[in-house]
Amino acid sequence: MRNAIASMVFGCAAALSATAYAAGDMEDTSMQRGAQQSADSANSMSHGEVKKVDNAVGKLTIKHGPLENLGMEGMTMVFRVKDPAMLSQVKVGDNIDFVAEEVNGALTVTKLQKQ
Repeated sequence: MRNAIASMVFGCAAALSATAYAAGDMEDTSMQRGAQQSADSANSMSHGEVKKVDNAVGKLTIKHGPLENLGMEGMTMVFRVKDPAMLSQVKVGDNIDFVAEEVNGALTVTKLQKQ
């Protein structure tokens, strides 16, 4: 009887440790997938229309769709630009694809392409 109880306890312990190990593997996979999705969304382009180009202060006003990497809905807002040369690439009314990120506390266009 003692051997039977000991075998059951050992069997349960082995099953629990295997389950815990598998759960740990799944957690690592989920964390890696989440990190990859964050990197992908940071690099995915958003779409918008240039409403204003302000060369004096290095800013663009863009009417845009959702900014998934920032968790923002579509709206019209002002962005800084990472490189002032971006301002010469666009004019009011241009449709653009862009990436906006938070840089030093300011929403900044880090990539820009005319459509």
